[in-house]
Amino acid sequence: MKIHAFRIGFVGAIGVLLALLLGGIVGQLGTVILYVALALFLALGLDPVVSWLQRHDVPRWLAILLVFVVVIGVFVALIATIVPIVVEQTTRIIDDWDSIVEGVQNSDFVAWIASIGGEGLSLDAAIDSAVDWLGDPANLGALTGGILAVGAGIAGGLTGAVIVLILMLYFLASLEAMKRYAARFVPASHRTQFRSVAEEVTGSVGRYVIGQVSLASINGILSLVFLSIIGAPFPILLAFIAFLASLVPLVGTLTGAIIITLVCLTASPATAIAAGIYYLIYMQVEAYVLSPRIMNRAVAVPGALVVIAAVAGGTLGGVLGALVAIPVAASLIIIVEKVIFPRQDAI
Repeated sequence: MKIHAFRIGFVGAIGVLLALLLGGIVGQLGTVILYVALALFLALGLDPVVSWLQRHDVPRWLAILLVFVVVIGVFVALIATIVPIVVEQTTRIIDDWDSIVEGVQNSDFVAWIASIGGEGLSLDAAIDSAVDWLGDPANLGALTGGILAVGAGIAGGLTGAVIVLILMLYFLASLEAMKRYAARFVPASHRTQFRSVAEEVTGSVGRYVIGQVSLASINGILSLVFLSIIGAPFPILLAFIAFLASLVPLVGTLTGAIIITLVCLTASPATAIAAGIYYLIYMQVEAYVLSPRIMNRAVAVPGALVVIAAVAGGTLGGVLGALVAIPVAASLIIIVEKVIFPRQDAI
């Protein structure tokens, strides 16, 4: 048999180039793929609500419309609540900048730091250096560019949220058709098992999403109440941060607690200590009381796998990637338990 070395090498090189091209395309479309995945998981999370309305004699189209209106209302309410607060607090900081600087200079915390640093630490020199740095046109340009980048990021985030909401509506409306179409890729002899596993995966992921949103809402509401009681700065904004962070299981609640505690430090050390103690207690209550009761119908994801999935998803796609990674891990666990393990046991 004659071996055509050139042909084999040429075909192999073409295959490598095609693989690199596909990898580049996937990399360029990473954000779009992430939007699609997030919209799909949100649709799966809202589908149990739509199904519940259908069981109470509400047509599916009307149930989808009602759920979508509620989601849009919550989204608009959050934006209408948070944006004015951010603008107000930013304006207040700019107007009271001189008094803020004077208060920091005369605070007990700065005096304690100065006593530790001794003669080598000069706050006035540090302030003068900061003023000189801001006075440099090059540094000011870099700072302005950074602010513009942040603004562009916020605008991009809002655009992405709108895209996800639109995709979610389409997925929610065509979820049953998508399941039927996906089943046609499976041989007819395995379609019954495929539909059973698909229903369990979508149902479990939906319950997981609803459960996680419920836990995040509880954390946000309780944070708002407690932070308002202890006099924390910007309690509504900090409660919103607690809500968003809690959407990522385990690591999200801890990360939000650290951020909020550090922000409370700007008010007073006592406020920060109170916030830290509160979140230490809350995390225990969430782990041993709230989470088992709310998530008991969703698939159980081991804690180590949750951390690994959250870190991997965050590395690949930021916060959205971390949110999507946990339901993906839950889906893989169901597939392994319902498909792979039974096949191994039958051998």
